[in-house]
Amino acid sequence: MPAEVNIAIIGAGVIGLAIAAEAAQLQRGVFVFERNNSFGLETSSRNSGVIHAGIYYPSDSLKAKLCVQGKNLLYELCDRYDISYKKPGKIIVAVEENEIQELERIYNQGKRNGVNDLRLISRKELKRLEPNVEGKSGLLSPSTGIIDPYSISKFFYSQAREQGVEVIFSSEIVGIENSGTGYNLHVRDREGISPLAARIVINSTGLNSDKTARLAGIDVTQAGYKLHYCKGEYFSLNPQKRHLVDRLIYPAPEHAGLGIHVTPDIDNAIRLGPNARYVDTIDYQVDETQKETFYKSARRFLTHLELEDLEPDFAGIRPKLQAPGEAFRDFVIAHEDKKGLPGLINLIGIESPGLTASPAIARYVAGIIKDLSH
Repeated sequence: MPAEVNIAIIGAGVIGLAIAAEAAQLQRGVFVFERNNSFGLETSSRNSGVIHAGIYYPSDSLKAKLCVQGKNLLYELCDRYDISYKKPGKIIVAVEENEIQELERIYNQGKRNGVNDLRLISRKELKRLEPNVEGKSGLLSPSTGIIDPYSISKFFYSQAREQGVEVIFSSEIVGIENSGTGYNLHVRDREGISPLAARIVINSTGLNSDKTARLAGIDVTQAGYKLHYCKGEYFSLNPQKRHLVDRLIYPAPEHAGLGIHVTPDIDNAIRLGPNARYVDTIDYQVDETQKETFYKSARRFLTHLELEDLEPDFAGIRPKLQAPGEAFRDFVIAHEDKKGLPGLINLIGIESPGLTASPAIARYVAGIIKDLSH
């Protein structure tokens, strides 16, 4: 354990690692501290692996801007470094007549966000593209893709290491004190608790990012940083039903999530999910009693589905800033100098489309680091 570092990044999820790889191109002495024994074990690996187009979010939001930028950067990285991905596209389906207006709203929002390849399609074209999908019409997003979340996390990890970043696992930051010229951190590992001085601290702790902000003395309720855990579960489909769809198929979106959708993965297996329900504790068990709800939801547009085709797969937790019933909340990516904490950069509420946005988020944070160095 070093006594002093230049930049301490807390959290080795896909976002923390992407930031590390980018920051190391600017400065030396970048360290990542991760409480788990490997990288990307929480939110980064427990998601659909979708490369989102950037169509749903308000135009002036970080989610919109960083998703569209991140998507383009991600495809560039995959092509340059031979990272496996697929670009099957996705169709959002209007199952009922009253959902067609919602597709038009999403189409217009996507165009405002700079997603220029969207197409509203008729029932006839929907059936031509996806013969097993039922709906009145659809919205086709050709640039939506699929990636293995582990592969992109591993890529950023390797890039960071090649740039000289030290990633220290099984090390949890349990104290953050402003020293006036930086921060005194308290790092707990197998040996006990050790002091560490850092000039810049970047909080990229995902599900725990509000708690990490609290360690630095921020009143998270007053700051609007309190997180709410929103669980998403997945069910896999019987391999014999892999032929049912070629693309990602989404219903018109719901309030807490995008609805239970059908997603082929990088190996052509197909899953249903995620659902979205707020929970008080982090628990990755799939509730098997949700099976019928998943089945009924997906069968609205996938009529060849049978209940026995579904098997429990895995679950993830979204770190949401909005509580149940609350309006849209954007990513928080904030240099906290106005809170009297210069050199502390908080990333809070980085849920979907965080994976897609990861290379763009890294560049955004690198811009803050550059400003701090002037």
